[in-house]
Amino acid sequence: MERPLILIANDDGINAPGIHVLAGIAQQLGDVYVVAPATAQSGMSSAMTVNTPLRIQEHANSAEPGVRYFSVTGTPVDCIKLAMHHILPRRPDMMLCGINHGSNAGNNLIYSGTMGAVMEACMVGIPAVGFSLMHHSMAADFSRAVPYIEKISRAVIEKGLPEGVCLNVNFPAKVEIEGLKVARSARSHWTEEYREYTDPAGHPFYWLTGKQINEEPDATDTDLYWLGKNYATIVPVTPDQTNTAIIPTIAETICNQQ
Repeated sequence: MERPLILIANDDGINAPGIHVLAGIAQQLGDVYVVAPATAQSGMSSAMTVNTPLRIQEHANSAEPGVRYFSVTGTPVDCIKLAMHHILPRRPDMMLCGINHGSNAGNNLIYSGTMGAVMEACMVGIPAVGFSLMHHSMAADFSRAVPYIEKISRAVIEKGLPEGVCLNVNFPAKVEIEGLKVARSARSHWTEEYREYTDPAGHPFYWLTGKQINEEPDATDTDLYWLGKNYATIVPVTPDQTNTAIIPTIAETICNQQ
């Protein structure tokens, strides 16, 4: 029997340590193809390249024997699309993304290139999971997260996921992880998002910064609440953002307006 085929992507780029840790875990479960951006693409959400040619390069790999590595000169979503149409030998049985260097909890889900790739795979029916560690350093220690990634990945490859559902998994950093909690994304926002500087010519420029604010810190069913208590969190996500419950109200308010 064929071993499962696993596609791995990220938004931190082909050289990010997190993706190599994830590939090492995944090769225990199946044959692995890594297709990642050639350069860092954080914050790209579901963006795809429209007016620029894309190029694919295969990379030599000695760290994880049997894992094939490819880079794409585009976004995480470009990686999924090109993997499906031009790189993979067949349809993958599972898609994993990460391990992201930095949090994708709360409203970060909307901006995340990691989760953009996951949702792209989900939309074509592939069980997909995004993994993120709440530590931006390229020297981040992923070791405490590894047993949980193994557990989640094995469960998904063996049992699949409900149609139209993918998973956003986040891990606290620099602590002993207390366990896993399935939660919802906390309502949150960013404050002081840009810092102003002045270049040598006296012209202002701006650098992304800021702090994430949990708008419901006492809600015990959110990812930010449990991450703050040193638990890893799993948030089930659907790419379909239609608010079906509100359709009758909008129809009454707008379509039946006098």
